[in-house]
Amino acid sequence: MSAQVPCPKCRVPLLPEACNQPEMTPCPGCRVPLQVNLFPACFRKINPGKNGEAVMVEGESSCFYHPAKKAVLPCDSCGRFLCALCDCELNGRHFCPACLETGKTKGKIKSLDNQRTLYDSIALALAVYPLLIFYFTVITAPMSLFLAIRYWKSPLGLVRRSKIRFVIAIILALLQLTGWVILFIALANGRHT
Repeated sequence: MSAQVPCPKCRVPLLPEACNQPEMTPCPGCRVPLQVNLFPACFRKINPGKNGEAVMVEGESSCFYHPAKKAVLPCDSCGRFLCALCDCELNGRHFCPACLETGKTKGKIKSLDNQRTLYDSIALALAVYPLLIFYFTVITAPMSLFLAIRYWKSPLGLVRRSKIRFVIAIILALLQLTGWVILFIALANGRHT
């Protein structure tokens, strides 16, 4: 028995044979007559892995995808009954494999991310690539700085990443902008003399 049901008086675990009987049976500990009715699922062994269960009783619901397996819950999207093998849990909701795939391809499931824009890489590229032709940095340095600051707290990607690209992009953009300011000041001072 996977779940031990104790006697309400003496707390001694009741034997499975004493449960679901039509008449009163005595408790094995204190001998008080009890009548205990439990669901049959209470006596099943709990598997730590996700295994589909065979249909236990005639008339029980079966899985839509595996007719020989017992259904444990319905899909939150389409309502099909699912066994433990077909249950795809996502943020507390349960989906069948078909609905999960449809949600991924058509974007119907908002919490399912299969790609993200890598703003840190874009900001770094805007700060580094224009160094080949320095004149473009007048435009790209502020854009890189804006992207780095604007998307600092956004998720960086599906795989965990650090913020080092943002930091490098900010430093390079500030150095480029400082270079432009120094150049403009030098040009302005050169014209006045």
